[in-house]
Amino acid sequence: MATRPQRLVVLFNKPHGVLSRFTDPRGRPSLADYLEVPGCYPAGRLDQDSEGLLVLTNDGRLNARITHPEHKMSKCYLVQVEGIPGAHELERLRTGVELRDGLTRPARVKAIGEPPALWPRDPPIRHRASIPDSWLQITLTEGRNRQVRRMTAAVGHPTLRLIRYRVGSWTLDGLEPGASRQLNLD
Repeated sequence: MATRPQRLVVLFNKPHGVLSRFTDPRGRPSLADYLEVPGCYPAGRLDQDSEGLLVLTNDGRLNARITHPEHKMSKCYLVQVEGIPGAHELERLRTGVELRDGLTRPARVKAIGEPPALWPRDPPIRHRASIPDSWLQITLTEGRNRQVRRMTAAVGHPTLRLIRYRVGSWTLDGLEPGASRQLNLD
């Protein structure tokens, strides 16, 4: 009788500029430059310009639970935006923003100070003395392509830096950029 493979979850702090896949025909940095986890695949994606928590697993059902919108697994992002959103813009983000692919689900959104203990980004965010920036914490239960970036742009505050902090109950806590932690689910 064949033994069932151990169910694994890998939490990875994806650095800016790294693709959320293991190969790239153009030779750009990818997960293969950081991880060796045969049979584990990303549950969702973070675009190349985004940083933070990427969950990988070898459990197909868990992958579907994380990524499929019907399960509404929450994902929390720390977002540096251009300008300082007012009450009207924050309320639009909370109630749903009309994008080309339809109205977004309501989101939990709050203005926050710069997150403590953030690592420097490479390359650094451009600084413009004449335009302030601010931070938001945005929690979504859906995951459209570049959704956070499109939402903040739609309310007039383009995203400068995006860090996924949490997926479900898993967080970035204790993970430096490029570091990973493996969890056994059995």
